[in-house]
Amino acid sequence: MNALKRLFEQLRTLDPRDVGRWPFIFRAVAVGIVFLVATGLLVWQFVYKGNMPDLRQAEAEQQQLWNTFDQKQRKAANLEAYRQQLAEIERSFGAMLRQLPGKTEVPSLLVDISQTGLASGLQEKLFQPSAEVRRDFYAELPIKIRLTGGYHEFGAFVSGIAALPRIVTLHDIEITQNSGRGGGRGVATATDDLTLDLTAKTYRYLEESELAEQEAQAKAAKSKR
Repeated sequence: MNALKRLFEQLRTLDPRDVGRWPFIFRAVAVGIVFLVATGLLVWQFVYKGNMPDLRQAEAEQQQLWNTFDQKQRKAANLEAYRQQLAEIERSFGAMLRQLPGKTEVPSLLVDISQTGLASGLQEKLFQPSAEVRRDFYAELPIKIRLTGGYHEFGAFVSGIAALPRIVTLHDIEITQNSGRGGGRGVATATDDLTLDLTAKTYRYLEESELAEQEAQAKAAKSKR
């Protein structure tokens, strides 16, 4: 206790304006404190502060890596579910693709469409296939059709088209009453002699050679640009 009291008394008597008269121990401690403060300031100025942009960039990269890792981890956890969904999509796509006829099957499909109208009791006035239109992996074949008959026969025709094993869609449907027939004054009834104009579209998948040709044409057109 006496030693501590003498130490505090010596500290009170120190003159900060005359450091040279301080006892050696106090001068050494003061020099050490000044050295530590100066070293800390230099480290802050030239090391830590100078590397702040790199540090922040590293922190941003670390956060991005963590986000990427988290996303991949979630995908890995749901990998089996994704595989099942992909298998289901492939099965559905395969089922739809099987409904598209090949190039050699198109003529028989056109016959089926024509026969559906005749089997429904309709008279075929026009059956005109147009030039096919190629899409990504399939071709669209429009057919202009004109049939005459009554509403019931038209309904049977539409039902027959829907029952075909291949995909056939009906577009631009227009029903008109033939002049000089029916219920008079332009009023159509189920027994009137009516005309049905429509465009039926069927589809076929493109063969590998056609897909390759289509891809080559697309690349050629792109290179010309």
